[in-house]
Amino acid sequence: MTTAASTSSGATPDPASSMSDGAPPSELKRSITGRLLFFYVLGDVLGSGIYVLIGAVAGEVGGAFWLAFLVGVAIATITGTAYAELVTRLPQAAGAALFVSKAFGNRTLTFLVTVSMLSASFAASGSLATGFAHYFDTVWSLPPAILISLGFVVLLTIVNFIGITESAVATMIMTFVEVAGLAFILLIGVVHVGRGDADFARLTDFSTDGNEIFALVAGVALAFFAMTGFENAANVAEEVVEPQRNFPRALVGGMVCAGVIYVLVAMAASLVVDVRQLAASDAALIEVVEAGVLPLSISVLSVVFAIIAMIAIGNTTLVAVVTQSRILYGMAREDVVPGVFGVVHRTRRSPWVALVFSSGVVSTLLLVGWGLSQAGVSLDVVERLATVTVVFTLFIYSLVIVSTFRLRESAPLDADGRSETYRAPTPLLILGLVGNLTLLAYVVIDDPGSLAWVAGLLALGVALFAIERTVGRQGEHRGPTGLDAASG
Repeated sequence: MTTAASTSSGATPDPASSMSDGAPPSELKRSITGRLLFFYVLGDVLGSGIYVLIGAVAGEVGGAFWLAFLVGVAIATITGTAYAELVTRLPQAAGAALFVSKAFGNRTLTFLVTVSMLSASFAASGSLATGFAHYFDTVWSLPPAILISLGFVVLLTIVNFIGITESAVATMIMTFVEVAGLAFILLIGVVHVGRGDADFARLTDFSTDGNEIFALVAGVALAFFAMTGFENAANVAEEVVEPQRNFPRALVGGMVCAGVIYVLVAMAASLVVDVRQLAASDAALIEVVEAGVLPLSISVLSVVFAIIAMIAIGNTTLVAVVTQSRILYGMAREDVVPGVFGVVHRTRRSPWVALVFSSGVVSTLLLVGWGLSQAGVSLDVVERLATVTVVFTLFIYSLVIVSTFRLRESAPLDADGRSETYRAPTPLLILGLVGNLTLLAYVVIDDPGSLAWVAGLLALGVALFAIERTVGRQGEHRGPTGLDAASG
């Protein structure tokens, strides 16, 4: 099969655009190289948690909060190998929802995963947009934070509308900037240690009144948000050049690099700034910059680093915006959500209806959080939406790992009886499944209030599903990859 573009132009069909399992031709442009995908993953992961939630993690654990990042990175990377295996078999848009659809052939479960994916991305975008406003406030405190957050979401929606290639290039450029910002934090840490001012006892300090294990798990639950983002790459698999070869290396490589940087930055922050100061700050890494370690103007450094942090957060949120629209686009073709979300702009080749809808949902979350705060409700929007994101993603990750085991039964084999696609180590996948389920149980028990937000986002998904079932044209987009085919 050929893509829509190659059919109209009479070009030679692109083998990569035809799925081995009989997928329908894609209207999306296959233009993301392995290198671009690596920076896409690296930039998405790096910008999410380390700039926004490092203070909250420090408050849960104490000076040893770098351990929370280490454990979170390990569990997420193991889960990433499951994604890598499935994407090499099913290099199409829709990510986890498609994997679950193929593995279980259950329309209701596929719907639930689709809504969970969307909800996680919506909540993450809201959390990051609020974090962006916090850093913006250190540069210019005049505009109301809610307006900054809303304008930020609209701007990134426009960038994504322009095109996926432009979005991927923008992501790569912003990745270099955010890595430079984290390298600057590491430099401060090295200078601090070199002067002999570091108290290494902080790295093993659990400043908690309760059990140290529970404190660490609480920190891991928040730190896990820092790694939520790698799954976004699966939703652009249909736009990756040679996904069977490029995807596993780019995904796992990007996550490992991000994990190493996370742990080192967390250790540097712990050594330079008192954990209580980090925990009390809305823009914790600014506290490291303002510690006066380097012989430079603190005011200038603060402004420069705040700009870097905003670029980093913008990077991750841009990828989230891409994800939301691609999930809606991919699952519209599976008749899970209304077919209008599968509409692609004639010239920009972007799923513009899905983009507009996604922007509206994220903006609504921001307005609800702002309204509750104005009404006197004590609410940390960043932390609450991060928790909601983690609840959804841990549920999804667990199902993806189970789907990996189920789909192995039908995996194509070569002449020697070996899998023709990437295969993740089974013991690691089992460990990852246990880790995900353990964290999910803890998060729900520790913060039951987050379930109200979870329910609200699920209700939105139920409404979309009801619309599709009531007025949708069943079978309009369905091909061999539809749910009927998945269920045999």
